Amino acid sequence: PTLSFAVQRHLEIVSHTPEDFWSLHVEVRSASLGKTLVTRWERERVFDADVGEMFRSMVAGDQHALVESVEETEEFKRRPAGLNTVDLLKAASAGMGMGAHRAMQVAERLYIQGFISYPRTGSTAYPPGFDLKGTLKAQRGHPDWGEWVEELLAGSMTKPRGGKDEGDHPPITPVRSATESALGGGEAWRLYDFVARHFIASVSPDCVYVSRRATLVAGGERFRVSGQTVIAPGWTTVMPHRAVEDNPLGEIERGESLPIATVELRQGATSPPPYLSEAELIGLMERNGIGTDASIPTHINNIESRKYVKIQSQGGRRVVPTDLGVTLVQGYHRIDPELALPAVRSHVEKQLDMIATGKADHESIVRHTLAQFAAKFRNFVDQIERMDTLFEASFDPTCSSGKPFSKCGRCLRYMRLVSTRPQRLYCPTQEEVLELPTGTVKLYNNRECQLCGFELLLYQNGNRTYPMCPWCFNHPPFAGGSKPTKGLVSGAPHPRAHPIVDALVVCPCPECGEDDKLKGREGGWLMLEPVGGPRWKFVCTGCALVVKLNDSVHRVTVDKLDVCGACGARCPTVIYHKDRTPLAGGETAHVACLACDDLLNSSIELARGRGAARGGGRGGRGGRGRGRGRKPPSDHDQKMSFKDF
Repeated sequence: PTLSFAVQRHLEIVSHTPEDFWSLHVEVRSASLGKTLVTRWERERVFDADVGEMFRSMVAGDQHALVESVEETEEFKRRPAGLNTVDLLKAASAGMGMGAHRAMQVAERLYIQGFISYPRTGSTAYPPGFDLKGTLKAQRGHPDWGEWVEELLAGSMTKPRGGKDEGDHPPITPVRSATESALGGGEAWRLYDFVARHFIASVSPDCVYVSRRATLVAGGERFRVSGQTVIAPGWTTVMPHRAVEDNPLGEIERGESLPIATVELRQGATSPPPYLSEAELIGLMERNGIGTDASIPTHINNIESRKYVKIQSQGGRRVVPTDLGVTLVQGYHRIDPELALPAVRSHVEKQLDMIATGKADHESIVRHTLAQFAAKFRNFVDQIERMDTLFEASFDPTCSSGKPFSKCGRCLRYMRLVSTRPQRLYCPTQEEVLELPTGTVKLYNNRECQLCGFELLLYQNGNRTYPMCPWCFNHPPFAGGSKPTKGLVSGAPHPRAHPIVDALVVCPCPECGEDDKLKGREGGWLMLEPVGGPRWKFVCTGCALVVKLNDSVHRVTVDKLDVCGACGARCPTVIYHKDRTPLAGGETAHVACLACDDLLNSSIELARGRGAARGGGRGGRGGRGRGRGRKPPSDHDQKMSFKDF
């Protein structure tokens, strides 16, 4: 699950498509401050250049911006609660450039040397009886924050905020005073400095400031400008990196007219989110119950040491998954997504907490959990070839050299066609492998699937051609649908329910339509072959029947609204060549039922198609084969689910 968080962000980044936008940049002059103020447009941005230019012209037409309203409120920036392990790790990664695993090593050394308290704790609330004043007094002579400590001890010391007491250890605090030279500088000093300042801040008064917000109107558009004035810095005195910026708005009054200094229409483009920082990853793990304060650094260190991710030191220690890490997570998703999602681990952690608090029986939880994981393991082993296929497509040089073919409906980038058997499409962006049926595949005039957005293909099975969606072929969207074994297809790749098939269907197949229904299977349907002329024909979705039209036919279309009154079948529209039309008066258009119309029946020829996919049999060359075969699939879903635990 830890790796899955990083991979999910990676997929969001690579699948992002930039979109241009335009925003108004307006500055007004403030006489009270003697400078210009940068406003914020209420609409923020628009995605049409002409609309943006219209708004710019409207605002530029006004020479002044009218102050519509002014609000002033006193606000507080609350002091921090006690410091627990997770907050320490996030601060070390975001502000000190230290990895979580390394930060714990340094913290444990400081603890052993007697400079800080025990660093592995989930508590943010100090327990009753904790000697806050005594801990604060130990810092009164410190050269960096001693003066502020003296002021707190003189009477401004504040009761800490209420937090959560996990009952294990109190929050992390300094035990004795230490200077940078005493600790030798470097990582040890940076970590101690943060722990000491955080503790002092937790018993300091809140930061108090006045916030002023004004709404301006120009050209019918609203703009906002704000500022704040610090009244009492409080705890930010000892943690200046978190201080409120003193940026007064000045004496702006309602009804005042401010001269407009600048009106610009600026163009930009949407951008994807950045890769997860290590601090953000730690926060996600905490919120989803992945690991404990003791094991979170180990989980992150494991995925890094196993080359599943790389930690980029620039930009705040960003967690970037490698090709190996992305492929591994995608492989788990192909077999059993729960293995890569936080739900399972989080649930197990909750069950352990229930055992620890006496709310659940140890033996029953262990027995049930082992049974669930055993079923999950068997399911994974049975489908391990899915993982093998993905790894082959990701790392086999033969697969990586496949030519760009059709667009992926998820990232809108081109997938590669791997022509070696079994032929398949591979999307390197999504790390997705889509198997294709045995036969020839071509592009279908840049058409997209209505269900999933993937680019449609034409699948040629012998002398019959069918429309096909590669995603829906591998992930049937209809109840009871299943992908053919090893891509062996005898008819259409999709059932009639799929929109690309339903749009071309005219009537039940006279050979297999009713027969298959009696056997409990979907009956075959005659559908218009999508490749068109010069020899138009209808092909069966289930069997090899082909209904050929003679060369007098110029074009054929199918409309769902044209229905035969006698049998309920759809009536195709047949357009004949002008010089070969059998219709009276030289007419060329004929809407008729393929099953009922005598004229149309005189223009057709029934034939058996040639199949490209050959399946069945009990071994090569007519032999019985040597494999023992696979066990029939169980009706029980082996994928573990704790939802009804």
